[in-house]
Amino acid sequence: MIGDLEGKVAFVTGGASGIGLALARVFAEAKLKVMLADIEERALDAALENLKASGVEARGVVCDVSDRASVQRAADQTFAAFGNVHVVCNNAGVGVGGPIESIAPVDWDWIIGVNLMGAIYGVQAFLPHIKAHGEGGHIVNTASMAGLIGPPGIAPYNASKSAVISLTETLAAELAGTEIGVSVLCTAFVRTRIATSARNRPPRFGARLDEPANPQMAALVDAGLDPTIVARRVLAAIRENELYILTHPELRSAIAGRFDQILAAFDKSSI
Repeated sequence: MIGDLEGKVAFVTGGASGIGLALARVFAEAKLKVMLADIEERALDAALENLKASGVEARGVVCDVSDRASVQRAADQTFAAFGNVHVVCNNAGVGVGGPIESIAPVDWDWIIGVNLMGAIYGVQAFLPHIKAHGEGGHIVNTASMAGLIGPPGIAPYNASKSAVISLTETLAAELAGTEIGVSVLCTAFVRTRIATSARNRPPRFGARLDEPANPQMAALVDAGLDPTIVARRVLAAIRENELYILTHPELRSAIAGRFDQILAAFDKSSI
């Protein structure tokens, strides 16, 4: 467990809006210093201006989490600005949908590159540093309830988030007994800008799109949970070193149904 958070440093990807920006504000309330990383430079500048106007000690760095070198540069700039980093939130995420058979390979590459590889690059850039400074730390990877339930129509998103859950569980097992905690955040709909995440799509992954690809999904996101509620839940989980961070209790029955099927399959294996 990391212990007292006051004066510690947090690094947050996808920090210019949504859950990432809410994390920055909640961390600042807890007296942490914050480095925001985001691919969207204008939104990042606006977020920093807002935070600094509130007296928050925050800085920002433009970062494409699907690019290993970009993540490492962001880490190096964070070390240069603040010294030791203690809390790392691999939060940036994107989404695209459609029937599995018709989703283009470049869409898979983009989703996996951001949602899964972004988390991997973040862990690899910061974990050796946290181990070396010996002051304790905590890593939070943002997954999704979609990684546990597998709803239709968003296969790349589901697959990437399921992989993030497995990655985090493995990391927790490897760090058990150390002063470095690990959590995975699994939300359902939260009021973020993920429905228009293609606005920031790097050219190597195809054309940008300013409008939501799925207006119905965008409406569900707009009606979702306040990201500040999610951020406060994350802060509590860091303090208590909780592996799983869940935010939508109404989905408990769906998860129970999944595990009922798994247990039933175990029962059949013994016949």
